[in-house]
Amino acid sequence: MAGQRRQPRSRPETLAKRRDILDAAVEIFGSKGFTGGTLQEIADQVGMTHAGILHHFGSKHELLLEVLQHRDETDVADLDEQHIPDGLALFRHLVRTAFVNAHRAGIVQAYVVLSAESVTDDHPGRDFFEKRYQTLRAEVAHAFEVVCAERGITAPDTVGYASTSILAVMDGLQVQWLLAPDAVDLAHASEFAIEAIVSAVLSPSPSPLGGTADEDADQPSRSTV
Repeated sequence: MAGQRRQPRSRPETLAKRRDILDAAVEIFGSKGFTGGTLQEIADQVGMTHAGILHHFGSKHELLLEVLQHRDETDVADLDEQHIPDGLALFRHLVRTAFVNAHRAGIVQAYVVLSAESVTDDHPGRDFFEKRYQTLRAEVAHAFEVVCAERGITAPDTVGYASTSILAVMDGLQVQWLLAPDAVDLAHASEFAIEAIVSAVLSPSPSPLGGTADEDADQPSRSTV
C-alpha cells in the first residue's frame, strides 16, 4: 500500500551491513591510509551512499576507531572470554597470532598503515594506539612475572626491555613481510624472535656480543683519537 510504513531493518541485517562496512574500511584504510581513504570509496564498495555510512558510524573518526577495535577483537575471538591469556600461554598466543596474520594481509596492512599514521599530529587513532601499546606492554610484562614466579625465580630487570622488544619485533616483521612477502617468513621469524626474547629473560647467558652499547659509547672512536 502507498501509505504503508516500511518495516525497520532487522538487527541481524544491520549487524551484517556494519560488518561489510568495516571490512571495506579495512581495505580502503589499509591501501590509502585514514587521510587518503574516503567514506565515498568505502560506500561505493558496499553499494551504499556516503550518508548511509554516516548513518551506521556517525563520522569517519568513529569508523576508524571501530575498525581498530574490530581488528583487536579478531585476535582474541577464539580465546576463552575473548581476552589475551597470561603466563606462557600469552607468548604462545602471540606466536599463533603471527601464523594467523600470515594469512590475512589486508588486516595486517590496515594495522601497519594506521599505526604509523597515528604518530602524526592530531591523528584520531593516536590515543587508541598509545593506550594499546601501554596495555600490551603491561600484559607481556605481567606474563613474564607470572612465569618467573611459577619457576621460583625473581623477574629480572630485563622484563621491561623484553616486553617492548617483542611488540616491536612483531610489528616490524609485519612491515618487512608486506614489502617482501616472498622473502620474509612472517610466522616463523616472529616465532624465532619471541622464543629468543623469552629465553633471554628466563635463562639469561653472557652476551655473545661482549659488553654493552653503553660501554662502547664510553670508548672514543678511532676517528676521534
